[in-house]
Amino acid sequence: MMSTNLRVTLAMLFAATTVAAPAVSAPIEPLQPMAFLAGHCWKGDFADGKRSDEHCFTWLYDGKALRDTHTVRTPGKADYVGETTYYWDSAARRVEYVYIENLGGVSRGSMQSTPDALVFPATQYVADGQAMTYRVRWTRLSDTSYEAWSEMQTKDGWTTMFKLTMRRSS
Repeated sequence: MMSTNLRVTLAMLFAATTVAAPAVSAPIEPLQPMAFLAGHCWKGDFADGKRSDEHCFTWLYDGKALRDTHTVRTPGKADYVGETTYYWDSAARRVEYVYIENLGGVSRGSMQSTPDALVFPATQYVADGQAMTYRVRWTRLSDTSYEAWSEMQTKDGWTTMFKLTMRRSS
């Protein structure tokens, strides 16, 4: 039988996950370049016209971290889902992230803000004992769109995995 304390704790956890995230007056300074993403979902279609990619961003802990819930949808297949948390690593003095997805893959890396883009330097995605080196660049096109360009490293150099225009969908 479940103890009263455990029931109260579970009820509080459930309530905390179902309440809308409070508005953040301003994120911490290192995360401010990502502020245009927060509170919105952004959707892009792959070149094949069959798959779509959607990222929904929410501030965590009063602007100290940013959550990106990511879903790739392909008709007739189960969704590919992942979650990234961006945060300020005060010891390394940079924005870092951890990514975990539903197939068991993980990635850790950093983000650098440049005048025209958010740059995610080369890092590794690891799944099933295999590692792939990749890098990403998000270039803001307008208040309602950005370009997401992802490349992977091969024995011959860097090659584009995909380049999508992400449009604000909510």
